[in-house]
Amino acid sequence: MAKFELKLPKMGESVAEATITNWLKQVGEKIEADEAVLEIATDKVDSEVPSEVSGILTEILFNIDDVVQVGQTIAIIETEGGAVEAPAAATQAVETIAKTVETAKDAVAVPVNFADSEKFFSPLVKNIAKEENVSVAELEAISGAGKDGRVTKNDILEYVKNRASQPVAATPVAAAPKAASAPVAQKAAPVSVNGGDEIVEMDRMRKLIAGYMVASVQTSAHVQSFIEVDVTNIWKWREKNKNAFEKREGEKLTFTPIFMEAVAKALKDFPGMNISVDGDYIIKKKNINLGMAASLPNGNLIVPVIKNADQLNLVGMAKAVNDLGSRAKAGKLKPDDTQGGTYTVTNVGTFGSVFGTPIINQPQVGILALGAIRKVPAVIETPEGDFIGIRNKMFLSHSYDHRVVDGALGGSFVKRVADYLEAFDVNRDF
Repeated sequence: MAKFELKLPKMGESVAEATITNWLKQVGEKIEADEAVLEIATDKVDSEVPSEVSGILTEILFNIDDVVQVGQTIAIIETEGGAVEAPAAATQAVETIAKTVETAKDAVAVPVNFADSEKFFSPLVKNIAKEENVSVAELEAISGAGKDGRVTKNDILEYVKNRASQPVAATPVAAAPKAASAPVAQKAAPVSVNGGDEIVEMDRMRKLIAGYMVASVQTSAHVQSFIEVDVTNIWKWREKNKNAFEKREGEKLTFTPIFMEAVAKALKDFPGMNISVDGDYIIKKKNINLGMAASLPNGNLIVPVIKNADQLNLVGMAKAVNDLGSRAKAGKLKPDDTQGGTYTVTNVGTFGSVFGTPIINQPQVGILALGAIRKVPAVIETPEGDFIGIRNKMFLSHSYDHRVVDGALGGSFVKRVADYLEAFDVNRDF
């Protein structure tokens, strides 16, 4: 018999850790190769961790809600035959964090009863508090940057860092949450509940989305610009070519890749929209990575990213859009699929909305909402004079961060998107 160490696999260049949300196998159970052993969650995507070998699960090294680093051993599987060698990539990752792992295992956490607090602390914050021996009183005293003063990961890490550099005598002062001079976070108004009402706790992702939305509104000065676009040529071209496109490429042709192509072109024309903000600094992005809001099986939304969107032709854009959309619906997105976006597009027209005022996906500075395409009467200008005709039109709603994007840039950008759409060549090939 040999022991195999199941490690948290690498999930993308920008993903360093994940939270264990559920163990699908228990100690003593048999596991087949490629069978899922546990479920994990990053800040945006839930996924499963499969076993690379067949055997018996003999040890579980972490509990639900524990945060694990990439490359860290999370379970032991006993296998038949000789020793099983771990993949080279995983071995290298373990070597780089070995010291950190051992330190975390040897740390002695003091018992912390979070039920004694009326404040909400995320599983990640609770885990850090246990590892760093941060009491509930200390947690309550931390001025959080989240909603209603909620303590975030960065808040508690900063507190631990500062606490380590301060004299021990200063600790009781920081842990005085009931001081009369300290500002008290205002509690939400109580909600009336009668016998016919149902109370349902938000799932993990909905809590994350709620936090992101509130943080974005508190961070960016949201301003909107709206423009109506005549997409009759696009409508006719798609109707004419969608069957041939699917037959040749094996992909359905929706309006989304056509719109995304126009947005990518406009971002090249206006690089001031392809930036992010970090404190007092503006980061000009080299690559154009378009996020596209997509629905998840549980009804939540997620934003997978089309990398280097400006380098794709219409066929490539359609394949990328369909791939990310289908994997989002199936819950098969990888953590790296949602990282690195520089600008986001959301299709509110899918739900019948004419236009909307979307919230910016931080740390980006703009997001474009695509409204529903409608047949409307419109004035058509010709050399022979004006007349009324039926046209296919839609609204583009552009939300942008007025801290760094003024009205001229925000309005000009969405106007350029509209120009590209209205100038669509009905004779183009796909």
